[in-house]
Amino acid sequence: MIVVDTNIVAYLLLPCEYSAHADALFKRDPDWAAPILWRSEFRNLLAGYLRRKALTFDQMLQVQAEAEALLAGHEHEVDSRRVCELVRDSDCSAYDCEFVALAARLGVKVVTMDAKMLKAFPKHTKALAAA
Repeated sequence: MIVVDTNIVAYLLLPCEYSAHADALFKRDPDWAAPILWRSEFRNLLAGYLRRKALTFDQMLQVQAEAEALLAGHEHEVDSRRVCELVRDSDCSAYDCEFVALAARLGVKVVTMDAKMLKAFPKHTKALAAA
């Protein structure tokens, strides 16, 4: 099992320069987890695609459904105090710290391409290319 940040899910489902890495990661370890927050972040990401006309509304709904199916049963609440402690001890957003808090609780790594997260939490993160 690994925790994946929202962008890793996007790389898997929306073609981009990192899609091959995300696909290889999924083939190696398809047991992906995320904090419940990922849904809002992913919808916001899809909103950008919709507004840039890179996706139609129906495609947006389809990709959202695929993402939700991918993480079904692996979405977790996180402890607010732990998230706040991680925020206090880093320059990362509370959103990013939710992923780190979950990974720490599950005893796994967060796979991300976020340089700030990778630098602040090397014990709990792994870069997609290195995953």
